Amino acid sequence: MSNTSFLVKHSRSSWLFLSFVFFGFITTSTYSYAESLTIESALALAQRNSPELRKAIVSLEAAKGEITDANSPLFNNPTVNLEGGSRKLYDPSNSDSRRSEWNTGVAQTFELAGQQGYRRQTANSKLTALQQEIDEVRHRVNAEVEERFVQVLALQKRIETEQHTLELTERNTGLIGKRVEAGEDSKLDGNLAVVETERARNQINLLQEQLTRALTALSATLQLPEQQLPTVVGELQPPTTTYTLDNLLASVANRPALKALSWREQSARSNLDLERAVRTPDLTVSLNYGRDAVVGGQDTVTTLGFSLPIPLFRRNAAGIGRATTELNQVEIEKNTLTRDARASVIASWQRRLSLQDRVQRLTTTVYPKLEENLKLSQIAFKNGEIALSQLLLVQRQVVDAQRDLIEAQLDLRLTQIELEYAAGWPLANESASQQ
Repeated sequence: MSNTSFLVKHSRSSWLFLSFVFFGFITTSTYSYAESLTIESALALAQRNSPELRKAIVSLEAAKGEITDANSPLFNNPTVNLEGGSRKLYDPSNSDSRRSEWNTGVAQTFELAGQQGYRRQTANSKLTALQQEIDEVRHRVNAEVEERFVQVLALQKRIETEQHTLELTERNTGLIGKRVEAGEDSKLDGNLAVVETERARNQINLLQEQLTRALTALSATLQLPEQQLPTVVGELQPPTTTYTLDNLLASVANRPALKALSWREQSARSNLDLERAVRTPDLTVSLNYGRDAVVGGQDTVTTLGFSLPIPLFRRNAAGIGRATTELNQVEIEKNTLTRDARASVIASWQRRLSLQDRVQRLTTTVYPKLEENLKLSQIAFKNGEIALSQLLLVQRQVVDAQRDLIEAQLDLRLTQIELEYAAGWPLANESASQQ
């Protein structure tokens, strides 16, 4: 009677699991899966579709327009004037004493004290800084995509591990069911096998949910069509590198963010020089030609004029103050980023060394020994030498070791991404050659 009830419960649990699988398939059928993505194809998609990168590139238009204005022959446009009028002359001998007169001329304001040169230097430095900021955005987008990519890889490997565990558990459950029917094992062992199987299935479902969220985040980063989740292929283990800590610390100075701040600093200095030069008044030169009405005819008048404001009251203190503040802020930001980037490189390098040791121990010592223990335990369990609880203990140890190895590999990959991003690695010329 006990054997029959066990089989009924086990069949009910199987039908319940199949119902859940069918329901999950129906609810997720709205999603379609794109072609498999490698890390290279994912990075290429991000460079084309990233909204953050596209917004940064669009901002170049404003800087280019500023350069166009600064590179014009003269910053101020010439002024053209035309005047006309009628004059009534005092002439008792002439009843028609009205005369028309007119005047036309052109005036041009010239900047002094090198203002034009400072303005051009400011605009050119701004454009170069913006281009470096775009490179920094590109570098950041690559790092973000790679992080999301390897997180998906880690979850896929976790699911593969759990599926392998489920297969082993189901095999054990079938064997235990036969033993329970034959009276060789107790109902307690049968229940334990069923519970362990359902726990493995629940773990797979949990990982599938996490994988769906991770794929959705990756799809949003790559700006793939709605309801289209990517599938990824690749290795979780980080690629082999040859750089040293000194190489990375030296690369910090060439990081696009720091180079952009250096150009921002140069632009701020040129702008400060410009604001100081603005205290020198502009010279306006005017040339006029006209006809003035006089008794008996008209006089032709040509005049050349010069005007220069006297800088007594306004000395552009506000503009100089704003430019000085901007320069000081850029210098502080540059020094802070340099310090933080170097500190991040050193800390990430130390974590990377520690994680490499962890992965090495798990790969060469821990996991192979546990795999060997599992094989020996399975043989002993089939021969009736050990109980199911002992086999499950060894099996859980193997699963935990696999989980630890995947998590360590993921942490190592993420740490390497963080390390290279903080150092601005690879260098610009190496990155270009790779592309």
